[in-house]
Amino acid sequence: MLAPTPMPNLPDLAEVEQGTSLWQDAWHRLRKNRLAVVSFCFLAVLTLLAVIGPWVSSASATKQNLSLGATPPGSAHWFGTDLLGRDLFVRTLEGGRVSLAVGLTATFVALTIGVLYGSISGFIGGKLDALMMRIVDILYSLPFVIFVILLMVMCKDLGDAVEKILTQWFGRKILASGDWNLILLFAAIGAVEWLTMARIVRGQVQSLRRQEFIEAAHALGLRKRRIILRHIVPNVLGVIIVYATLTVPSVMLLEAFLSYLGLGVQAPYASWGSLIDDGAKVMEEYWWMLMFPAAFFSATLFSLNFLGDGLRDALDTRASKD
Repeated sequence: MLAPTPMPNLPDLAEVEQGTSLWQDAWHRLRKNRLAVVSFCFLAVLTLLAVIGPWVSSASATKQNLSLGATPPGSAHWFGTDLLGRDLFVRTLEGGRVSLAVGLTATFVALTIGVLYGSISGFIGGKLDALMMRIVDILYSLPFVIFVILLMVMCKDLGDAVEKILTQWFGRKILASGDWNLILLFAAIGAVEWLTMARIVRGQVQSLRRQEFIEAAHALGLRKRRIILRHIVPNVLGVIIVYATLTVPSVMLLEAFLSYLGLGVQAPYASWGSLIDDGAKVMEEYWWMLMFPAAFFSATLFSLNFLGDGLRDALDTRASKD
C-alpha cells in the first residue's frame, strides 16, 4: 500500500497579500502627489471660508458707508473697502461663493448632458452616431460667447414668463431678479460646455463596447439603457472626474469674462469676475480693489488645474502596472 502523499505547507492566511482595487491604488498615488494634496486642502479651506465666512463676519457685504469710501487695508478692514465703503474681505468671500457655485453647477449640467449624449452616441454607433456628432460639430462652429449671450436672452424671456406664472399662482415673487439671473447663467454656460465632454466620453465608450463584459451583458439580455448606465458610465468615471476638475476653472473664467462685459452676475450679487471688473476701473488709485479678488481667483484656478493633473495621473490605469 502506497504511503499517503504529504500535503504541501499552505501559507498562513495572514501572510497572503491582500489585493487592492483600482480606486485604492489611485488614492495611494494621489496622496504621493504633494501639489495635488495641497491644492485640494486649499480648495477645501477656501470653500469653507466662502460658505461660512460672510455669516460669522461682523462686517456686511451690502451695507454701504459713503462717508468711509475707499480705504486701504487695515486692522478694521483686512482687504480695505470699495468706493461705497463696503468691506472688501466679505465681498471677496461672497464673490467666491457665487463663482464656485457657478463653476460647480454649470459643470454638473455640462457633465450630465455630455456624458449621456456621448454614451448614447458611442454605444449605438452607426448613422445615429454620425448624426449626433455632426450636431456637435455644428455647435462647435458657432461663436462661443455670442451663443451664450443668445441663450441667456432666450432663457431670460422664458424665465420672465415662468416668473409671471408663479407670481400669479403664489401671489408673490418666488425668486428675486438676481436669483433668476444666476439660474440663467448656470443653464447658459452648462448648455455650451458639454460638447468636449461628449466627444471624450464617446471615444471611451467606443473602446469599451467591444469588451468581453459588455458582450456578456448583451448575452444576458440586458437592455441598452441598463448597459450604458450600469456598465459603461462607471468604467469611464475616472475620465469624467478628471475632466470635471478641468471644466470648473474654464467655466469660472467664462463667468468672469461675462461679468467683465456686464452680462454675468448682476447686483446685489457679486462674483470674482465682477469684483475684478470693478477693481480694474480704479486700479491706479485703489490697487487693493483689484489685487485681492484677482489673487483669490488666480489661486483657485491654479489649484483646480493642479488637482486635475494629479487626478489624471492617479487614475491612469497604466500607472498601476508599474
